[in-house]
Amino acid sequence: MTNADAPVALNERERAIINAFQGGFPVVERPFEPAARALTERGIDITADELRDEIRRLDEEGTLSRFGALIDAEAIGGTATLVAMHAPEERFDEIAEQVNAHREVAHNYEREHPHLNMWFVVSVAGEARSTSDASGGTASENVEGVLTAIENETGQETYNLPKQREFRVEAKFLLDGPISDGDLDLSEPGPDVEPSGRGSLTPAERDLVIELQGGLPLTETPYADVAGAIGQDVEWVVETINRFLAEGKLRRVGVVPNHYALGYTENGMTVWDVPDELISEVGPAIAELEFVTHCYERPRHEGVWPYDFFAMTHGRSEAESERRIEQVRERMGDFFDVGDEDWDTLFSTRILKKTGIRMDERVAANTDAASEENEL
Repeated sequence: MTNADAPVALNERERAIINAFQGGFPVVERPFEPAARALTERGIDITADELRDEIRRLDEEGTLSRFGALIDAEAIGGTATLVAMHAPEERFDEIAEQVNAHREVAHNYEREHPHLNMWFVVSVAGEARSTSDASGGTASENVEGVLTAIENETGQETYNLPKQREFRVEAKFLLDGPISDGDLDLSEPGPDVEPSGRGSLTPAERDLVIELQGGLPLTETPYADVAGAIGQDVEWVVETINRFLAEGKLRRVGVVPNHYALGYTENGMTVWDVPDELISEVGPAIAELEFVTHCYERPRHEGVWPYDFFAMTHGRSEAESERRIEQVRERMGDFFDVGDEDWDTLFSTRILKKTGIRMDERVAANTDAASEENEL
């Protein structure tokens, strides 16, 4: 989507903060102190209080989307899937309204394609209540229920494109200036932890995930504030967040920029018909390109959708976006002879819906009932 607004003007300190803490923020009782020291060691003189105030201001002004933990929703429980469909031009807004009315639809975009012009994400819990009744169901059953309802309401076929393999999910938006490589990962200073080996959550862990979904409070002791909100000790919160990072339930803790505010207004969803036997080699190679933020294998749909590989790129201008897409094509060419019919780019032209994933339902469905009984 192209945003006509000019990117915000940022000074050196602001650019350093945004670059640095996309890499990882400390998970210790007073995290702003080691974070400020790390910046000072890299030539950005700042105190813990100043750093906290700067992040708060950037958040309030909309330069940041949030400050806190990035939760891997699928590792927590449930699933999300990408869905494409055709919406006839004369009914486009009507169909968008029908699709968006489903609370399971978290994001919906209009994209440039001669047929499949509506792309949305369906997020569901497993073993959770379905939209229409109180019966349980697996995550895949709940996805199918949503898609069946959408097809019945709109009269249009949906094409489910679930993620089959993930090669990269790392949406970093870096700026010119200090720490421009964004590799200041400060998630290590926390306590040593061991993965639990459990797929499900305890009730206390469920409460923590739900509290983290709203972001971290911008205080001297954000983790202590989270602990107070859920009735736990701060030591337990710090240890559990660090364990969640080790287990992959959290991708990282840090700042999440509003990429439109930073000038990253051009995004292109590139799609490729990669020979099946080459996916395992191509995926990691494309994931190495620093400007590729998402990279997946997804299924084809015979006669309608020939592509099995998706790579999302972002740019600060149309020209930069086109250069980056060409770099993806060049890298693909190292593995097979890429013809014009083997790929496409679907630029988004409108955001039709963008809401958060309903994490409370997903974690509730993945909470161990036996653990809950033990806590009563």
